[in-house]
Amino acid sequence: MKETWRWFGPDDPVRLSHVRQAGASGVVTALHHLNDGRAWPVDEAARRKAEIEAAGLTWDVVESIIVHEDVKTRSGRYRELTDNYRQSIRAVAGAGVRTICYNFMAITDWTRTDLDAPMPHGGTALRFDIVDFCAYDVLVLKREGAESDHPPERVRAAERRLAAMSESELARLEQNLIGWVPAREFIFDRDSFRKALDGYRELSKEGLRANLLDFLKEIVPVAEECGVRLAIHPDDPAFPIFGLPRAVSLSEDARAIVEGVPSPANGLTLCTGSFGSNGANDLVGMARELAPHIHFAHLRNVTKEEDGSFHEAEHLGGDTDMVRVVAALMSEEWRRRESGRADWQIPMRPDHGHAIVDDIGKKVNPGYSCIGRLKGLAELRGITRTLETYGIPEDA
Repeated sequence: MKETWRWFGPDDPVRLSHVRQAGASGVVTALHHLNDGRAWPVDEAARRKAEIEAAGLTWDVVESIIVHEDVKTRSGRYRELTDNYRQSIRAVAGAGVRTICYNFMAITDWTRTDLDAPMPHGGTALRFDIVDFCAYDVLVLKREGAESDHPPERVRAAERRLAAMSESELARLEQNLIGWVPAREFIFDRDSFRKALDGYRELSKEGLRANLLDFLKEIVPVAEECGVRLAIHPDDPAFPIFGLPRAVSLSEDARAIVEGVPSPANGLTLCTGSFGSNGANDLVGMARELAPHIHFAHLRNVTKEEDGSFHEAEHLGGDTDMVRVVAALMSEEWRRRESGRADWQIPMRPDHGHAIVDDIGKKVNPGYSCIGRLKGLAELRGITRTLETYGIPEDA
């Protein structure tokens, strides 16, 4: 597998020199300042490529070209914005990038209630606490219909939790849920978030999926023309939040996407952490079944709790059998290589990492500490090297 590393551009405290020291050879990045649906200029994509290559690395995956909310709802300027997206595909293809990771999550990107939850080893991790979320959704945001989306015992627990929160704790919870969204056009406050939710009030899961498939029908031909593979990222968490529809949460959703617009250019990002947040998903089974459609892998683990909460575990810890997932992906790589595909490698990155050692307390992009990801990459490399050397066991 091709070892890659997410880099948030020149302002990222984790520098390209650190990426090389971690042992990765590929970079996953974007033009993060172009986050409002405008087309990416060819010259800017070329400059970003040159910057990465000057550091001795390659730009392997774009993550992400933001899909504007008008496109998701098929409203407003969606035709213009879809055309911009096609132009952006051509721009990154011109820079030699052949994989684009994107998501179709309504309003939110990945969502956590706690960005630095203490772990037993002394470091911190990202966590989604369902009771904290309920407290904000029902009692603070006071979203219409929110109480019916949560069982009564959870609402009662949320009332007790909120009563015990200090003002600073509540402010931090709100900041984590709606006031911090990576690489977005703007940051919400409570009123603007409520208004954004109103835009999805009449859109069902089936409607959002239909809009996604319509969007793919409009951009996949350009991706085919340019030799680019599109890899949709799952919802995170992979279950409904804030009453919003979800289009990429379950294995059946992934199947519907690749079957709805059949093309080698239309595929998936296997994010084991995102899909793994929903106990209905069998990650090993998904990796095996959907392997021909997987163009990119985010490898991380989560530990789920009975009430629906979860935290991001160590890469080889948690609920997902990472060895068998990697074995399935490597089996697919070997199949592609034997079929004569030049692009047989699946780029993967250690997705997120704990804040450990002297990254604790440093200013980093949440989830994207250097040392935690370096540790995760080394552990994943141990799996791939072992399987390369000794082969994949029949029961894997």
